[in-house]
Amino acid sequence: MTPEERHLWYDFLKTYPIRFNRQKIIGKYIVDFYCAKAKLIIELDGSQHYEENGAFKDVERTKFLEQYCLRVIRIPNNEIKQNFNGVCEYIDLCVKQSLSQN
Repeated sequence: MTPEERHLWYDFLKTYPIRFNRQKIIGKYIVDFYCAKAKLIIELDGSQHYEENGAFKDVERTKFLEQYCLRVIRIPNNEIKQNFNGVCEYIDLCVKQSLSQN
């Protein structure tokens, strides 16, 4: 795990009331974090994701994962560093929205 993934896992997701898995294999991909109950994937993106090739691969990956009726949210690594509480609130909101639609 990257430092940002460790921070999010140990300081929020590991003790979150709805269970998350880390490094979950879904089809041909390994996702950073996965919540089966909310049908939610969290991907933390470093700078390579904002280069042309990285962005193209992310679109392909998201389309593939959405075929499983999963929602993919992408969070830039710098948001983990600069706005951790805001990231946690956003994830909590996304989980609650997903659960209310099930």
